[in-house]
Amino acid sequence: MTKILVAEDEINMRKGLQDNLEFEGYEVNCAADGEEALGQIKKNSYDLIILDVMMPKMSGFDVCKTARKIGVETPIILLTAKGEEIDKVLGLELGADDYVTKPFSLRELLARIKAILRRSENKISSEGLVEKIGNLNVNFTAYTANTGGKEVSLSHKEFEILRYLWKKRNATLSRDDLLNEVWGYEESPTTRTVDNFILKLRQKIEKDPNNPKIILTVHGVGYKLVD
Repeated sequence: MTKILVAEDEINMRKGLQDNLEFEGYEVNCAADGEEALGQIKKNSYDLIILDVMMPKMSGFDVCKTARKIGVETPIILLTAKGEEIDKVLGLELGADDYVTKPFSLRELLARIKAILRRSENKISSEGLVEKIGNLNVNFTAYTANTGGKEVSLSHKEFEILRYLWKKRNATLSRDDLLNEVWGYEESPTTRTVDNFILKLRQKIEKDPNNPKIILTVHGVGYKLVD
């Protein structure tokens, strides 16, 4: 089910948007201010984010800017009572995908939501799905990775190990599993090779590589990636 975050401080507007979007078949989470919205964005994955510009604690502009800075690529629609062109330009420059001025018709908003979701689906199908793994945003189709908008270099083998760990996430994999899947039977690396690659991946994925929370060691067996 398509998941949408609605961040709007005016309770009647927030509740109205939630009810109508749920009626259309979307799963909806809500936030009443900018700080709450950013917390939800960091914690959850969404298909679309709707941000009111004028919110307490943190404006929609600042939430959008911060989300893009930390590597969130989810489409964002900004809502505002202001209609000046400068506000629209600022919103788009900060990384918003669309801008709707209040008052707006529900029909118009739904049309914009559907158009953005279609574009997003087309982009994913042509460029590959971007997965959030620890510090990294990883596109296994394009073999690219970034964090905070900055590209991170991964070798082909690092991508393949990470892809297999992600595919089998939350399951314990032996070193032999990884050797057979990534190197195959024709090559003859040792299990120590796997350990070295895991060490390199942790340095790029974990907040604290010495105290890993994403790629865990299962002593006596191998490794497990947890999401």
